[in-house]
Amino acid sequence: KNKSIKQFFFFSSRRRHTRCSGVSWARRCVQETGYQRRVHGETISQQIKMVKTYSREPPVPTKAAKASGDDLRVHFKNTYNTVRAIKGLSIHAAQAYMRDVLARRRCVPFLRFNGKVGRTAQAKEFNNRSQGRWPVKSVKVVLGLLQNLEANATVKNLDLDKLVIAHVQVNRAQKGRRRTYRAHGRISPYLSSNCHVELWAQVKEEAVKKGPSKNTQLAKLSRKQVARQRVRIGEGQ
Repeated sequence: KNKSIKQFFFFSSRRRHTRCSGVSWARRCVQETGYQRRVHGETISQQIKMVKTYSREPPVPTKAAKASGDDLRVHFKNTYNTVRAIKGLSIHAAQAYMRDVLARRRCVPFLRFNGKVGRTAQAKEFNNRSQGRWPVKSVKVVLGLLQNLEANATVKNLDLDKLVIAHVQVNRAQKGRRRTYRAHGRISPYLSSNCHVELWAQVKEEAVKKGPSKNTQLAKLSRKQVARQRVRIGEGQ
């Protein structure tokens, strides 16, 4: 009855034969081989269930659609400015804007990470900015995420014309490691700056006009004046 997990799992590959030394290694066995065993009356495949979590959730999940991408093979700094430029736009407006960037009709303004970024007259439309670029790879990735976002909204039967991109976030991912060969037999790192992207769109709430106040006369008076009026009304009775 007191058998350890080592006797339940045995992970093998071409290079090595290693016995599992704990539940964490057993979970890796399940991920790589799809092998299931019961440990302490519970299957390991149920313990490794992972759910994508967002840094911020929409206030009304039923009226929002989400999309994300992990470990995307595009530069973090370019993608950061590209995704930031579509915040506040509708899905169709964001897609049209990204297509214009691919056609070099409009640019992506670089508000951050803009060291040694060239200037262009197309950036003037963004609050009279001057620095902008046309990051093709980042734009194509964002177009794919927008297409995914549109499909998720269609599944939920949401009106695409009323959806507005309310949340965007780009985080640094683990760098991809390669090597480049230098003179005199040296080797230098050749890294890639990958990123994680998440965004969601929600139905824009319609502005409701404030109705006329019932106590318009009392609203202009201070607390002392309102109290004095109450006292006077009581004396009259």
